[in-house]
Amino acid sequence: MPSPALALTDTLPLPNSSVRIPRLGFGVYLSPASTCVASCLHALRLGYRHIDTAQYYANEAEVGRAVQQSGLPREDVFLTTKILAAGGSVERSYQRCIASVEKIAPGEDGYVDLFLIHSPSGGKEKRREMWLALERLLEEGRARSIGVSNYGVGQIEEMKAYAKVWPPHVNQIELHPWCQQRTIAAYCARHSIVVEAYSPLVRAQKAHDPTLASISKQVGKTPAQVLIRYCLQKGWVPLPKSDTPSRIEENCAVYGWELGEGEMERLDGLDEGPDGAIVEAVRNE
Repeated sequence: MPSPALALTDTLPLPNSSVRIPRLGFGVYLSPASTCVASCLHALRLGYRHIDTAQYYANEAEVGRAVQQSGLPREDVFLTTKILAAGGSVERSYQRCIASVEKIAPGEDGYVDLFLIHSPSGGKEKRREMWLALERLLEEGRARSIGVSNYGVGQIEEMKAYAKVWPPHVNQIELHPWCQQRTIAAYCARHSIVVEAYSPLVRAQKAHDPTLASISKQVGKTPAQVLIRYCLQKGWVPLPKSDTPSRIEENCAVYGWELGEGEMERLDGLDEGPDGAIVEAVRNE
């Protein structure tokens, strides 16, 4: 059965929210400050309207500068960042988040569209502290939506004990054919949690995989385009990353064609479970 026609302008609704998230994002992990502004500007000129940064990436200010220089209205670009670690109290974690907002969107009215907890690794109390800080950010309008990253089923369920906002709007996890994380992806789908896919291109480590190469040849598209299109047809929000202008262009040329049912099944068959992760697979217990 053909998938619905997709377009670069497509968005998805976030749960219990009026906010919608663009279905294709632009990642800036490891994008140095010296090139990040130029890369983001190029992406925005091509029609990307969703940029994903983080405190850990050390380029939040550059992302904000690119949006300011683009001439686009602030409300037309969806900006995400992430808190790296708890500050030791809800107030200190909140202040860490405010510092990020002010780097990205200076001024009293500055906001980000999505603020995530980068990792669950600090333990239950740290997770609670950061979530309460994000809820305050949401209440004050400094974030339009809030979510998590690398969270498994147990960690999202645990939130029910302390969260006023549940479910989280987004869970950003590693996703590609070799690491499909089916348990957490299905759980998020049941609760209408939007799933973002980081490392959708597997950092080019699988560019010569025989199955991927065969499908790429069959559809006349690059391996990267096949992987991004795969994510889109799975209902995920992929976040491809590049600082090479031609690759940035290639990574958004994923519309006007589709992967057939057989091609999707072949890619589905590549799943290696947790062993297929190049960054990390979530823990679901």
